[in-house]
Amino acid sequence: MTTAPPSPFEYAPAPESRSIVDIAPSYGLFVDGEFVDGSGTPFTTVDPATEEVLSEVAAGTAEDVDRAVKAARRAFTRTWGPMRPADRGKYLFRIARLLQERAREFAVLESLDNGKPIRESRDVDVPLAAAHFFYHAGWADKLDWAGLGPGPRPLGVAGQVIPWNFPLLMLAWKVAPALATGNTVVLKPAETTPLTALLFAEVCRQADLPPGVVNIVTGAGDTGRAVVEHEDVDKVAFTGSTEVGKSIARAVAGTRKKLTLELGGKAANIVFDDAPIDQAVEGIVLGIFSNQGHVCCAGSRLLVQEDVHDEVVASLQRRIGTLRLGDPLDKNTDIGAINSHLQLARIRELVDIGEAEGAQRWQPACELPERGFWFPPTVFTDVSPAHRIARDEVFGPVLSVLTFRTPDEAVAKANNTTYGLSAGIWSEKGSRILAIADRLRAGVVWANTFNRFDPTSPFGGYKQSGYGREGGRVGLAAYLKEAR
Repeated sequence: MTTAPPSPFEYAPAPESRSIVDIAPSYGLFVDGEFVDGSGTPFTTVDPATEEVLSEVAAGTAEDVDRAVKAARRAFTRTWGPMRPADRGKYLFRIARLLQERAREFAVLESLDNGKPIRESRDVDVPLAAAHFFYHAGWADKLDWAGLGPGPRPLGVAGQVIPWNFPLLMLAWKVAPALATGNTVVLKPAETTPLTALLFAEVCRQADLPPGVVNIVTGAGDTGRAVVEHEDVDKVAFTGSTEVGKSIARAVAGTRKKLTLELGGKAANIVFDDAPIDQAVEGIVLGIFSNQGHVCCAGSRLLVQEDVHDEVVASLQRRIGTLRLGDPLDKNTDIGAINSHLQLARIRELVDIGEAEGAQRWQPACELPERGFWFPPTVFTDVSPAHRIARDEVFGPVLSVLTFRTPDEAVAKANNTTYGLSAGIWSEKGSRILAIADRLRAGVVWANTFNRFDPTSPFGGYKQSGYGREGGRVGLAAYLKEAR
């Protein structure tokens, strides 16, 4: 007697409620503790899963940025700079607790504006953002004992420009250390994802943060350029593309400004033949498909030792076939929407080039929604280091699989990139992991895991992935004057 194969398990929809968050029809700039009109032409921000317009947002001009910088300077000179460090820490603790109290609201808004699954916003982005404020709050009155030189002093006004892939988390990475070290802030969020930054402005008011300590100026590239080039900005911190990072480095060169750049990446995820395959496959999936691959440190190059290549690829394809793509607000969703139509076009272009150059594309059977910006999880095999798909940052759910025979070859291929942000190693041998990690030119190396972050650990890269470190004790130094 034969039996029919079991039907695949179906998940009932489990949508998070949009009513958790109240999105205003329009938003102004947040300057000197108040929402004010912008001088530029307003722009709209859309839900990438549906292309629905969420709100109209003010665009800041150079004049608006100047107002924000002046407000930040006043706050630094009169209020925040002279304040007792322990009292500054109390404000950061208050902000951290408010982020926790309003976590569900922030998570829903992040998924609506960014397109990432609610599980990631809820379980990663918002808790980590709060953790950064908690962690840095603890440093506020301990800087004299941080090993950063005698009598560490703040720089003054920090101009910060953040990307669209982790809007709230990148805000926390930038704002928390700046405030903990006594600086004030002018922040420019990405034009496609400004809403959680504007909700954070409400948290600043709720926490009674003194006016001018945090200023948020929304807009596009010209607004960010005005922040970076303003003469009264003492420190510039940027996370984003390598090309924009290069232009910022040129603009800051020859000035007194301190600069931190966290740019692109093309991380190698190295799987040795003694690796726990099932565990490695979960890490590979997490490394490249979380946040739709919109991760600067994504493990987009998979280096597999030859004798386990077929097993790893087969297991990986089976696992990818179980991923659920769809509504970002559904708690069952694994892969959400691509952030914008421009990014979707970039992904499609590089994937087409990958096929044209001879790499083999594989995608699971995947029904894409009719509206919105979507791209299925994609794996390329038969990839060589010369293929553009293995060299260029795709910033999407696209994985290139390469092979190696020896540890030396793995290191050579892993380092054969213009980037140097992160890497991963999968092996049962601790000695091998330590030996390989020591030879990789990457700012962060994960062992038998991937894409795990903690505010106590510094993060940053080498080569065209930028310079400087954010997070941890080391990250505080970027916001302090050097001892003389």
